Amino acid sequence: MKRFAQLFNELDCSTATLDKVAALKRYFADANAADAAWATYFLAGGKPRQVVKTAELRALAGELSNVPEWLFDECYQTVGDLAETIALVLPERSDIETVEIGLADWIEHRLLPLRAMETLQRAEKVCGYWSELDSTGRFLLTKLIAGGFRVGVSKLLVQRALAEHGGIDAKRVAERMMGFTDRTRAPTAAAFSRIIRGEMTNENGGDDEVIGQPYPFFLAHQIPFASDEFDGKLGTPEQWIVEWKYDGIRAQVVKRRGMVFIWSRGEELITDRFPELALMANALDDGTVLDGEILAWRNGAPLPFSVLQQRIGRKTISKKVLADAPVIFMAYDALELDGHDQRDAPQAGRSAALAAVANRAPAHFALSPQVLGQSWGELKALREESRERGVEGLMLKHRDARYGSGRTKADGTWWKWKIEPMSIDCVLIYAQAGHGRRASLYTDYTFAVWSRAPQNAEAAAEVVDAIVSGKPAPSGPLEATLQLVPFAKAYSGLTDAEFKRIDAAIRKTTLNKFGPVRSVKPSLVFELGFEGINQSARHKSGIAVRFPRMLRIRADKPIHEANTLAELRALLRLQAPQSPIRGQ
Repeated sequence: MKRFAQLFNELDCSTATLDKVAALKRYFADANAADAAWATYFLAGGKPRQVVKTAELRALAGELSNVPEWLFDECYQTVGDLAETIALVLPERSDIETVEIGLADWIEHRLLPLRAMETLQRAEKVCGYWSELDSTGRFLLTKLIAGGFRVGVSKLLVQRALAEHGGIDAKRVAERMMGFTDRTRAPTAAAFSRIIRGEMTNENGGDDEVIGQPYPFFLAHQIPFASDEFDGKLGTPEQWIVEWKYDGIRAQVVKRRGMVFIWSRGEELITDRFPELALMANALDDGTVLDGEILAWRNGAPLPFSVLQQRIGRKTISKKVLADAPVIFMAYDALELDGHDQRDAPQAGRSAALAAVANRAPAHFALSPQVLGQSWGELKALREESRERGVEGLMLKHRDARYGSGRTKADGTWWKWKIEPMSIDCVLIYAQAGHGRRASLYTDYTFAVWSRAPQNAEAAAEVVDAIVSGKPAPSGPLEATLQLVPFAKAYSGLTDAEFKRIDAAIRKTTLNKFGPVRSVKPSLVFELGFEGINQSARHKSGIAVRFPRMLRIRADKPIHEANTLAELRALLRLQAPQSPIRGQ
């Protein structure tokens, strides 16, 4: 843990890429394979499993430090991070005995067993562990046991450091690391050694882990120029394969040696959650790896992503869930056929090979249809139909493109031509401090719309006055009385300067504090954008939006002109496809 804490400090204190790579290489040179495996897991984005609830950690830290709850809350609001707050309030000890325990031993023999302990035994263990560590060690320990570890280093940088450390190609490291951060299996010394060992004659031979290895996903870039520039920037549509951009779970289906593995883009093994897709993949030839999208699908058309969410995170898939959220695998690309890597073949060739697979594919399998247009203008018109078709826009794939790795333009050319987000004008009603470099600013906001349109500015002012005086919101049907109804949270989209300006306004208009949250006087209107909208029984508004972000501050708009719940619900009609998806 001490050496990992040292690495964390080096990475956290540096903004230079070369310095971070050098720090990573020094760590990998010093650490044994078991410790390096866990370090790689966390640094590459693997999520530690929460073993102690944050409420327990707060109570323990307050007890050990003799800090009353109100003062701890004030410290937390100022610092903005629970682990850092705990590390700062715990009393410093001059008699700390250095305990040389490796990261793997800490995780496997100390932290993971905490989850199964009784509360008093767990508290005793955590307090004892804190007492063995300095401030940085306590911070890291708290992050790990609370399941919130993050560090300022990209997965790409970790792969680069491993490649230089092992003296192998970085792309090969990226391939071998696929699935390494899957939460269903712990990283091991053997798995780490496979990442950095020399070239092998058969990457897909050996144990089940290697047999089921997916390929790094190739990711598209958003088109950075206007459609009237397409002719000059992209050439003619005939040079491109154009497909619909679906909204599902990006996945790879792997069939090797009679075994099936389904991987999400997040490198999570999800085979058990989609038994009908696993059955479908059993009918594929051995040595087949397909890239595509898992979609909730009924009657020839995609269902909203919220339907697919019923399948995400479930350990047991009941017959009811299978019936309520039927799925298909919409195939985009053929990465491996008959055991041979196809990624260097041109896009047109891979698409033709995939079509041959689709001709003999079983149920729950679909081939992504190509969208045909004689001009970019025709394709733009088809793109305008995206919402009624239940898709997000178009994908453009150059016919000569190879299948690359990650979002790297040099590896090939894939563009996503998405439709503009839905948007609504709404009112800021709650704010919370951000994290990291934004911990001292209020950047996480809750927004509301009107239950019905105010008759005028005076009617809206009466509602605001009632909120300021602390009167509870009216009971009964939402539309029966005029009130502000919360419907979404967002924390991105503004510049640093805009966040500072809004932070100052929040501090001046704060009405109440609820832990880290402030309620504010409704006075600021924002345009909020989002990718999708669905009904939700869990929210007071009855609405849930997907990927909300702030598009702009509407300083030009008074709050009585903000949108209403009815206008928000009207967007639902744009969300659902009206007819089956058809190829053009």
